[in-house]
Amino acid sequence: MRAREWDLVGAPNARDLGGLVGADGRRVRRGVLIRTPALGRLTDEDLPVLAKLGPSCVVDLRDASEQAVAPPDRLPGDPRVVHLPVHDAAHPVFTYVSAVLLGHDLGAYAELAVQGTPAAMAAIYRWFVTGESARVGFGTAVRLAAEADNLPLLYHCSAGKDRTGWLTVVLLHALGVDEATIRADYLANNPLTESLREVILTAMHRRQPELDVDAVRPVLEVRDEYLDAAYEEVRRVHGSFGAYLRDGLGVNDDLVTALRARLLE
Repeated sequence: MRAREWDLVGAPNARDLGGLVGADGRRVRRGVLIRTPALGRLTDEDLPVLAKLGPSCVVDLRDASEQAVAPPDRLPGDPRVVHLPVHDAAHPVFTYVSAVLLGHDLGAYAELAVQGTPAAMAAIYRWFVTGESARVGFGTAVRLAAEADNLPLLYHCSAGKDRTGWLTVVLLHALGVDEATIRADYLANNPLTESLREVILTAMHRRQPELDVDAVRPVLEVRDEYLDAAYEEVRRVHGSFGAYLRDGLGVNDDLVTALRARLLE
């Protein structure tokens, strides 16, 4: 087993935030903050691997409409499940990503492809900073992470890369991890999901030969430009990440202190 990842066939980009260096050179505790994709595709062999972690709380960032069309999460034990939907029906990217992952027909999303999926993805990341459900969901998740009863805390969306990725950015900034390390963790999604991504794209092209695969690929990847769009929005609206935590998410200095006391070694 690799240092911060698990060999989960049904969740290839699952990983532990433990070991990353945070404030005052203290490392994030191992096995307390776990990021994953949706867990409905875990195999029988995956379950005992996840059971060793023993999550106490699972945060699901998907909307009910996304959950309804996906297989239910397979969870070992009886963890508390908290539904914090970060979703905006005005942004079809959410539905588009779910459709891609589940192999649904993409004809209804042709307009999005014409507009340019990279631009649509960047727009979603800006919305992560300012959207009402985004601010509520991400802020609540951070508060959950500061409570001992919720640890280990596992959190996910559909693909485990965008909403999950931005929540990870938020948590790691609060813990004092440097931006280069945060970016590296964010971008790690791409090599971890490369094989799965190509399988999905090949299968889609077989079903819909007219589909422009290059228009779909951006929704299956993470990119520097997406993360940069969110950071730029943070600076535009709040001036600094610390101010975003405080004023945008309600994560004040006392909560940051509690997080670091609880989650850093």
